[in-house]
Amino acid sequence: MKLKARGLNLPVNSSADQSQPESLRLQVYLAHCGVASRRSCETYIADGRVSVNGTVVTVPGTKVLPDDTVCVDGKRVTLEETKRYVLLNKPAGFVCSLSDEKGRQTAASLLEPHYSERLYNVGRLDMFSAGLVLFTNDGEFAARVSHPSSEMEKEYVVDTSLPVPPALAEKFVKGIRVDNVFYRCKSAERLNSRRMRIVLIEGKNREIRRVFEAFNIGVKQLVRIRIGNLNIQGLGPGEFRDLTAAEVADILALCRG
Repeated sequence: MKLKARGLNLPVNSSADQSQPESLRLQVYLAHCGVASRRSCETYIADGRVSVNGTVVTVPGTKVLPDDTVCVDGKRVTLEETKRYVLLNKPAGFVCSLSDEKGRQTAASLLEPHYSERLYNVGRLDMFSAGLVLFTNDGEFAARVSHPSSEMEKEYVVDTSLPVPPALAEKFVKGIRVDNVFYRCKSAERLNSRRMRIVLIEGKNREIRRVFEAFNIGVKQLVRIRIGNLNIQGLGPGEFRDLTAAEVADILALCRG
């Protein structure tokens, strides 16, 4: 027997009283509420930002029921009825965060007027980079797509201020160490003297920029043009669209591990 709670199929106990829904781990509950991915929700909990029935909880894994009062930063969150999967072409100058202590514009703010659900970004692009970012309120989807074991391809076009040495692409594919951090791309192609196409699998923080800086080459523009099976075609800067059910299934099918 399954109990439907705001669009989710929640298993119930097999005991004599089958009207009592089974509890959920707090980070799973928060992810189903569209707060963030499960991993990020664990951080929210550890930081003391989450309360259950008026009591701050700092231990991930704490069990809650669907009718408990759960708050994040003092605001109640509830299980959401509709799962959303949105592809945004982020313009440069927007940060990939739900809020920013420096008052900078967030990529999420471009979507907020159009969706009632709490949507959060799956992965990141730095403030000065542009291109595709996925948003969702589905914690399971976010966890699968963003986990390094998924080996999800992300493709970028990089325009530089100086000519790119032919050796850069070969060294990046073989692997290069910068400030004791090892960077390696899946593929790299020199499109012309000042433009490259790069495909990453994992993607460490500011990876492409750090590699180019190691060659004393400045990046004028960095655009992510593809995530897995999703490309930037048809989306101008700041534009977005909902993924189709087939696209969601296809991108999950691409996840390894």
